[in-house]
Amino acid sequence: MAEMPARERDRFMHDFALFAHAHQVPPPATLEGRAWTTWLVLGGRGAGKTAAGSAFVKAMALGEPPLGVAGVPVSPIALVGETEHEVREVMVEGVSGLISAHARHERPTWTSSRRRLEWRNGAVAQAFSAEDPESLRGFQFGAAWVDELAKWRHADASFDMLQFGLRLGARPRQVVTTTPRPIPLLKRLRDDPATVVTHAPTQANAAHLAPAFIDTVIARYGGTRLGRQEILGEFIEERPDALWSRDLIERSRVAAAPALARIVVAVDPPATSHEGSSACGLVAAGVGEEGMIYILADATVAGLTPAGWAGRAVALWRSLAADALVVEVNHGGDMVRAVLAQADPDVPVTSVTATRGKFLRAEPVAALYEQGRVKHAGMFARLEDEMCDFGPTGLSSGRSPDRLDALVWAVASLSFGARKVPRIRVL
Repeated sequence: MAEMPARERDRFMHDFALFAHAHQVPPPATLEGRAWTTWLVLGGRGAGKTAAGSAFVKAMALGEPPLGVAGVPVSPIALVGETEHEVREVMVEGVSGLISAHARHERPTWTSSRRRLEWRNGAVAQAFSAEDPESLRGFQFGAAWVDELAKWRHADASFDMLQFGLRLGARPRQVVTTTPRPIPLLKRLRDDPATVVTHAPTQANAAHLAPAFIDTVIARYGGTRLGRQEILGEFIEERPDALWSRDLIERSRVAAAPALARIVVAVDPPATSHEGSSACGLVAAGVGEEGMIYILADATVAGLTPAGWAGRAVALWRSLAADALVVEVNHGGDMVRAVLAQADPDVPVTSVTATRGKFLRAEPVAALYEQGRVKHAGMFARLEDEMCDFGPTGLSSGRSPDRLDALVWAVASLSFGARKVPRIRVL
């Protein structure tokens, strides 16, 4: 590189495709036999979303493959951010913004008074604030970059107005770069057949971030709802009629469990063992001397034979030095006992039978959470997703809540086992 002419070295250092992460590379114009309209880039803080948006706009404006015809610029391009300030400071003039994305000799000119970016080849990008949806009325575009859509105050109105203007060229396209929040617009966009989604956590871009930042945010927010959203870039769903809320679970979280008086592993076995069967719920919990219950592990498995999940259940029981396996035996009770005995004939098994529906069984356990009597010793993302999506009609997806069922049996056996409870009968 030291021997390169300055112009060539500058061009090399700004060759984004050479250095880009996989989640920052635009999908080909046709993917899996279909053309797409929206490229949705979801990621944690610092995952490189802004750089991906800048590279997309640059490629469009300069007519660079794979999205456009070589040498044929796409113009005009809409730049839409949360506010006018965010567009200028992040999307245009920021460290990973459009001006920095270009080599010096090809940088566009930013005219702040007109909120306009102009390239030497005649391509133009116009900046808009999502605070003013009507400002998009009357414009038309061949491409667009939408940044931090999940934060927009008027998300639906501003996004709709942009879509009406995205009408130039053979195939207008847009890139949406955002840290996900479970707003309805973003969920609809994610599920749209004309959308291609790429995703990355903050750690994917660690080489370009201060090591202290990674260490600090992981230590402070790892294993929390906020961390899953802002670091891992995950959709964290909420359901208004769910028995549990995200806030309730966060209030119930502790770093580790104390010494425990009793530990159980609850097993919610699938009724069948063929492909597509329900998972086998495996959740471990323990109770302390003071009566506080701690969730210790979620080892739920899917796609295994009865011998397979029985072996996993016994392995978890051994690893925690648990006192018993609590097993639901509504479906194939004799078979369940037999396969567990084959895995380890000495494991103590407590059989339980459901006499009420899943929601009614879960209600008293949810009440224990409300009373502050159950804690999560760590984060159990998929289990907690089920808990916060379980309402009177079950899970939104219609699937069986296998993890939640196992949790209910574990907590119930530790809290209600000493007295008669109408929802659970211990055999």
